[in-house]
Amino acid sequence: MSRMLSEKESNEVEIRLAHSPDSDDAFMFYALATDKLDTKPFRFVHTLEDIQTLNQKALNGVYDVTAISFHAYAYIADKYALLPHGASMGHQYGPIVVAREQWKPLRLHGKRIAVPGTMTTAYLLLKLYDPDFEATVIPFDQIMEAVQRGDVDGGLLIHEGQLTYASEGFQKVVDLGAWWDEKTGLPLPLGGNAIRRGLPRDYISQISRLIRQGIEYALNHRQAALEYALQFGRNLSPDQADRFVQMYVNERTLDYGADGRQAVELLLRQAYEKGIIPEPVQVEFVE
Repeated sequence: MSRMLSEKESNEVEIRLAHSPDSDDAFMFYALATDKLDTKPFRFVHTLEDIQTLNQKALNGVYDVTAISFHAYAYIADKYALLPHGASMGHQYGPIVVAREQWKPLRLHGKRIAVPGTMTTAYLLLKLYDPDFEATVIPFDQIMEAVQRGDVDGGLLIHEGQLTYASEGFQKVVDLGAWWDEKTGLPLPLGGNAIRRGLPRDYISQISRLIRQGIEYALNHRQAALEYALQFGRNLSPDQADRFVQMYVNERTLDYGADGRQAVELLLRQAYEKGIIPEPVQVEFVE
């Protein structure tokens, strides 16, 4: 495999870093994106793409560091290891299914559900919750429109839609984060940062340290990081953006914690046992 990083004559090392254009990821990478840290000898080149695209590109090892869904990790573990920080985890909340009207009884069997991608963790969770639905893949930011038009019976919402669905006239059918908490008592692992195994080992440890420092910087300079993140908020008010960032960038983002790591392993083990992923996954974190 060709090296993804390049070294300039000045010994500067270019690192290709990819994440989603969402307010929580923007907050997380604020310090690196706005040169708040001394990152020498590395220069981070940022690419912003939706999570399904990032998952697909990770299959081919396109980026040195990339945000991924934990579902996708099952297919890229040979190319990437997980960084011990940068996770988005829910605590009694997570992706939700919405519809124009409440469903009675609450059954997904035979329902047409718009999903943001079959490699997203949200899709994996919905399959664990009830496998007998008909999935229709629709870009995440077009799902509510598809539900409103009646193209599908319901929609699986990730990102800001978890906060805005009620104000747009939709009914919550199921909160997969609340369901996961009731089922396991563990935090809900949705996405994380992965680093390419082909990088030199000393680079991996240095890059990991810098990304952690960047997250810590954002948490310690919250207002400035929030103002930066607001431009990626897709119609969120400042209060909503603050709430959304707080949901997914917090102390668990700095460190998964023992229960967070356990939750990732449990999620992927259940996915294998239910036949959703083809092989068992050895979850490996960079230390």
